[in-house]
Amino acid sequence: MCGIIGIVNTLPSSIGSSNNASYDVYRGLLTLQHRGQDSAGILTYDNTSREFHLEKRKGLVSSVFDKGTLEELKGNLSIGHTRYVTVGSDHKSNIQPMVTGIPFGIGMVHNGNILNFYSIKRILREETGSHLLSNNDIELILNLWCHHMINMGTRGFELDIAVKALKEVYKTLIGAYSVVGIVSGMGLFAFRDPHGIRPLVLGKKETSLETSWCFASETLALNILGYEYEREVKPGEFVFIDNYGNMYNTIIKSETRNSHCMFEWVYFSGVESELEGMSVYTSRLNLGKFLAKKIQREIDQKIINPDVVVPVPDTSRTAAIAIAETLKLPYREALIKNRYVYRSFILGNQQKREQAVEQKLSPVKSEIFGKNILLVDDSIVRGTTSKKIIALLKRYGAHSVTLVSTCPPLRYPCFYGVDFPSTGELIASNRTEEEIARIIGVDKVIYLEIEDLKLSLQHENLCLACLNNDYPTPIDDKNIFQEIRNHEMKTQREYL
Repeated sequence: MCGIIGIVNTLPSSIGSSNNASYDVYRGLLTLQHRGQDSAGILTYDNTSREFHLEKRKGLVSSVFDKGTLEELKGNLSIGHTRYVTVGSDHKSNIQPMVTGIPFGIGMVHNGNILNFYSIKRILREETGSHLLSNNDIELILNLWCHHMINMGTRGFELDIAVKALKEVYKTLIGAYSVVGIVSGMGLFAFRDPHGIRPLVLGKKETSLETSWCFASETLALNILGYEYEREVKPGEFVFIDNYGNMYNTIIKSETRNSHCMFEWVYFSGVESELEGMSVYTSRLNLGKFLAKKIQREIDQKIINPDVVVPVPDTSRTAAIAIAETLKLPYREALIKNRYVYRSFILGNQQKREQAVEQKLSPVKSEIFGKNILLVDDSIVRGTTSKKIIALLKRYGAHSVTLVSTCPPLRYPCFYGVDFPSTGELIASNRTEEEIARIIGVDKVIYLEIEDLKLSLQHENLCLACLNNDYPTPIDDKNIFQEIRNHEMKTQREYL
């Protein structure tokens, strides 16, 4: 899971202007920081000098860029990326954006995961002699697209050949991919996998001087930058916007059913965003209301007797408020988050996650001691966070703790960009709720039902593979993917 953004400021007003697209891309990346904290990068193309400018490093957006670097990132075309590592390790060679000069200048950023990455990488090397310099999906997509364009005889960017070549790419790729990119001297483009697994939106901003277009992972970025939301990039769609604001779009490949990742609403996306027409905030309120009905049945049967509703900050706050209101229980912020510590789930390995949990939450003893706490979390993935938090609450005198999750049990791997590619990492895999409760040290665990999740998100076209084992794509390459990912995690642990 990553955050991506791309902006084109139309010509000729942007030529020679100090208002380069990179500054707005930087601001947009700040709003998308929650989607990835490992590294950040910005690529621009300057039509005056006819040069690409690139800055990318490990670290948060605010630490990678400063005023000086942004001033050097000149050009009316710019793309940016915040990375959350799922495959390819956190080595600097895997940091995006990535750019090539053959057959012409193209740069790209990507959100998602290509399940058959290693198979395609091997075929590309055997058939073309191409050796990728990273284990990042976007380098593969970039090389594959360019390979097909070269084979079709392109001598420069020709839209019809680019589309034909992209159709060949779509025939090969299996997985989730939302891509934004630059064609040197020409414009900005975006495309999305045919299932629409990862989000991608389009916005427009008009001033007296110019018209600007923006692609981004979330509407939150559009709002902050003053763009009017135009629409979602459709599943399987390719959109190209040239330097003068002219738009071309076509469907490269379509599927009978869309499969939007439910975890975007449950956890990943900013609460201010809207995805596929549904407010993330409203969806999380709904999650809380539906979960409260199940909790009420446990209360009525005298199985639990909570005094207070406590959220695990920050993502579960909205649902916790709805639960407290529905159950007519007090809502208390008994765990205070250190805002300068990373989101623990999206850190690259188990050791980092455990350290982050210890550092990021400070308990309020007066709201914990002697209480029967109803602890609300957005999801229970590995159980790492839950186990640490529950131990903390009991150490500060909680009489009992009931853990409730706004996400149903995660029992199956994700191969589309969320970092749990094997069942061995999932605490709910092949375990009952009683067994889970015993492992993490809680008195009781209550999960939302899958049907209530669908009703909460008001969508039928959801990817629920991690809940029900119903994958929207073939998963023939899952074993090699899991094996290599497990090796990468082992290597990181040994390095640490």
